[in-house]
Amino acid sequence: MDPIQLTIISVSVILTLLLVILGIQVYLILKEIRSSLQKTNKMLDDAGKISATVSEGITSMTGFMNGIRTGLAMITKFQKKGDHDE
Repeated sequence: MDPIQLTIISVSVILTLLLVILGIQVYLILKEIRSSLQKTNKMLDDAGKISATVSEGITSMTGFMNGIRTGLAMITKFQKKGDHDE
């Protein structure tokens, strides 16, 4: 065989091996990115659930505080009304 043919064949084999290795590395990187995105999505879903739970608690607390305020206002009005009657 001619040295030029041997050089072309060896370069072709080396380039083929490098492209296969590169393809495997790209596949592994994309697989890792997919895994990271799934974990991030799960974290965001959990954060959404937590924020919904916290907002429900705050809403309930606000309603409770409004109820106490209304009750105190009624008690104050009844006390003042009782003071005027005497």
